[in-house]
Amino acid sequence: MKHFTAHSPFLTPTKGKVFEHKTAASGSLSDMRLAVKDLFHMQGLPTTAGNPTWLATHDLPISTASSVSTLLSAGAQFVGKTITDELAYSLNGQNIHYGTPENPITPERLPGGSSSGSAVAVSGKLAEIGLGTDTGGSIRVPSSYNGLFGLRPTHGVIATDNMVALAPSFDTVGVMTRSLDELIKVAKTLLPNQQPELSKTLIARALIEQVEHKDALLKQLDTWVNQGKLNIDESLEIDPVYWQTGATFRTLQGAEIWQTHGVWITQNDPDFAADIASRFEWTKTISANDVAQAKTQQAKFRTWLDEQLEGSVLILPTTPGRAPLLTMQDNELAEYRNQLLELTAIAGLCGLPQLHLPVCDIDGAPCGLSLIGPRGSDLSLLALAKNLME
Repeated sequence: MKHFTAHSPFLTPTKGKVFEHKTAASGSLSDMRLAVKDLFHMQGLPTTAGNPTWLATHDLPISTASSVSTLLSAGAQFVGKTITDELAYSLNGQNIHYGTPENPITPERLPGGSSSGSAVAVSGKLAEIGLGTDTGGSIRVPSSYNGLFGLRPTHGVIATDNMVALAPSFDTVGVMTRSLDELIKVAKTLLPNQQPELSKTLIARALIEQVEHKDALLKQLDTWVNQGKLNIDESLEIDPVYWQTGATFRTLQGAEIWQTHGVWITQNDPDFAADIASRFEWTKTISANDVAQAKTQQAKFRTWLDEQLEGSVLILPTTPGRAPLLTMQDNELAEYRNQLLELTAIAGLCGLPQLHLPVCDIDGAPCGLSLIGPRGSDLSLLALAKNLME
């Protein structure tokens, strides 16, 4: 496996550039610093999307993403753009061009991506708000690896204008913070004030039993039950193998990725990291029949899960365990990625909100669990989490 140089989470090409913005003198976020993933366009600053060829072939942005403008208008203080995996097509957090942000808690392990820079900036106390995107897990995974609270919102509830897309049917704008109170403040700024009631709690016990930190998760759930904070109604048996969650997601995401970036890649022949280049090459081979079959499977899974989650919250592991070591071999990392996508694709395929809670660690390496709710229940999940974490 190729080794990547440890690096600051901030993107060096933005130094010396001028971002013309108006930050509110006061507001709900005036005491919070904002680190912005380098997929969001900001007027007067370059967008590299994690790749020098992308930077060289695109003009300087003349508009700013509305999600960024909203946070600035609420008083957040912009401190820098942050490194992302190339075109956001990875969950590792590595970048061969701009460096790999060092995980502040476990420097020997991956920071997680593709919102790696924003996660590391927050975990390293260089910012309070890490603004990122989540298509296949790029908020949830680095949140888990860096001990952060992270929200992947309901698909479409936060506008994705003026930013580099990956797979629009799955792309979301997400946020990472060190504390739940901070995440709630940011979420209330970005999200509509809708809170459908979540009256039932389901647990994906079979999924929990499969992960590295199962004992810690079951202990935490027992603690909440004994404290009277949680009533678990029943287990929801989600079988990723039966539902083909990872394979279905990879096919649909991959087809959209080539549709989104295929022409640019063909015309410019950018230099990608080997694993990312391999995935882009694979996206070209996805057939219309592959997509049709995947969409059929997605529709079946979405209908089933919507029925199960009506008025309910689902508790499940966010990742298979700790962040992989930087020295993990390529074949092992590829296998781990497949296991990871089987978990993250559950919310992704259905457009559901997912909230990561950093409730445990293994020998000092963070991990945790997630809450998934029906579409539009983002603030309800945060309210539930607030009660659990108090």
